[in-house]
Amino acid sequence: MITGVLFLHGFSGGPYEVQPFVHYIQQRTDWVISVPTFSGHGDAEHLSMKGYKAEHWMMEAEIAYRQLKKQVDEVIVVGFSMGGVIGMYLSIRYTVKKLVLLSAAVKYIDPPQLVKDVRAIAQDMVHKKLEENEVFARYKDKLKNVPLSATVEFMKVVKKTEPYIKNIQCPTFIVQGRLDGIVPNTTAQILYNQIHSQQKQMYISDCGKHHICYSDDCDEWFDAVFKFIM
Repeated sequence: MITGVLFLHGFSGGPYEVQPFVHYIQQRTDWVISVPTFSGHGDAEHLSMKGYKAEHWMMEAEIAYRQLKKQVDEVIVVGFSMGGVIGMYLSIRYTVKKLVLLSAAVKYIDPPQLVKDVRAIAQDMVHKKLEENEVFARYKDKLKNVPLSATVEFMKVVKKTEPYIKNIQCPTFIVQGRLDGIVPNTTAQILYNQIHSQQKQMYISDCGKHHICYSDDCDEWFDAVFKFIM
């Protein structure tokens, strides 16, 4: 049996968001790996998202799935943030062996944690340590390069998928950071309760923020997810 893994990155992001886990899988398996870049996405400083719609990104994920399925016997889908939402969409429409949801953005913006992050940015600005701030570094270019129209399209992806989450039957592993300022950490439990799979697990990272593949405890949950998808 040949196994393929389809990695789907997040809104206004790119393959770099999941690269640490991609590398982990590549080191341990001979699986076929696919990491597409959604239209208008990529490196933060080179985003060109204007004009692209939810349908573009969802169709691109379907095409990537179909192309991968031609090469392999079974497909595992790993989705980060918006990619997690699109991964759920794929698991409803197609045969997915295992589904891994990383900071899946079915709910978005956690005001209390966002306030803490903004305060930390302000303090680092005062102490001239802004470039050392992880949150600022990850979002400074996005704030300039993501049009409102693209954000509306992201919300459409969620609205198109959310009513059908209860139909997900494939084995699912949910990973969520407790310090995520974009996706409230309560989202993980909501998803866990809604998904009807007989086989599901959840990992809450106490130190994890939104970009969960870069959390200090990522090796721990990488191991747990790997055992689950084997």
